[in-house]
Amino acid sequence: MEKKAEHVVIVGAGLGGLTAALALLRQGFRVTVLEQAPALGEVGAGVQLSANATRVLSLIGLDEVVAASGAQPTDKEIRLWSTGQTWQLFDLGAASVQRYGHTYAMFHRADLHKALENALRSLAPGAIRLNCRCESVDLSGPRPSVLLSNGERVAGDLIVGADGVHSRVRRAIVGADQPVFSGMHAWRGVIPTNRLPGHLRKPAGVNWVGPGRHVIHYPLRRCELTNFVGIVEGSNWEVESWTQQGSLDACLGDFKGWHEDVQTMIRAVDVHFKWALMVREPIERWSSGCVTLLGDAAHPTLPFLAQGAAMALEDGYVLARALAAHSGDVPAALSAYESARVERTAKVVRGSNGNAARFHNPKLANAQGAAQYIEDQWAPDKVRERYEWLFEYKVDEVPV
Repeated sequence: MEKKAEHVVIVGAGLGGLTAALALLRQGFRVTVLEQAPALGEVGAGVQLSANATRVLSLIGLDEVVAASGAQPTDKEIRLWSTGQTWQLFDLGAASVQRYGHTYAMFHRADLHKALENALRSLAPGAIRLNCRCESVDLSGPRPSVLLSNGERVAGDLIVGADGVHSRVRRAIVGADQPVFSGMHAWRGVIPTNRLPGHLRKPAGVNWVGPGRHVIHYPLRRCELTNFVGIVEGSNWEVESWTQQGSLDACLGDFKGWHEDVQTMIRAVDVHFKWALMVREPIERWSSGCVTLLGDAAHPTLPFLAQGAAMALEDGYVLARALAAHSGDVPAALSAYESARVERTAKVVRGSNGNAARFHNPKLANAQGAAQYIEDQWAPDKVRERYEWLFEYKVDEVPV
């Protein structure tokens, strides 16, 4: 039996959920977004959006936000942990626009989140409901419903789980989550760029690689801020929370012996947050009846391809297109959505896992051997193979 979608209920008001809501509204659907927090806000962290993702922002009317709130770097670089030797990875900025039609932008997550929220509230002022914690999803009735912690039920023609790595909606589809600790933890922090010496203020994305460790830093908010992330192997820290604080001394200790530029950045961070990196195998079935998933709820990934947020934005836009194309038949729309997204997102998950080994290879320990390894692993043809398929993707053209 065909089931028509007029009212879509989205669980989770993160980047993916808000993008989906905006895309759905532009396709003529009514949307309710349920958010467990008492107020909207995003953690103080950076997010990278390559051309495939800034294309989504353009399609939902946020070109001005990209220009006004983001930082648009000139290029990406690889640096060696011990000597600081630098290799260019690829050009960004104008080169990205020329090659892929859209820029590569780096945001403070809170800025991007606020822009999405404002855009949604301007189109549908009452669409976002706060203090709505999802306890479970009920598929037994004629329409699926979300059971909230206060006992209320919110029904819709379609339920979309955009509720992150600890998704309650995913449980209704594939059962309990079974993450495996990766053996790595991450440090993150945001630095006022004016605290850094001039050579560390370059508007570039930089990836330091070394045995058992790597560091990423890049500009945010018109280059006023610098995002710092450090990944450490051999960890027993298994707290998967973006708000858990560590200490300056512990962070410095994890990167003892690394180049002074890395030490300088660590010392410039005000609050050193620490979280465990968990591995989850991609799931092949995202939907059950009139319930589906997007973003981290469907395909959580290690942050080593800089595509986690991009995949959530892509999901939201493609889902809206699929529902519009099959507006009288939700199951058919969800089948088309999964067909368009499952293979691509699984490839991102596996590619991110592969980059962990590449960034942390023991061959990077010795400077001479490291140079040969970097020149081989980041040769232009290998870089194109690793990234071209990501950047050239067009959410508005993929078949649904």
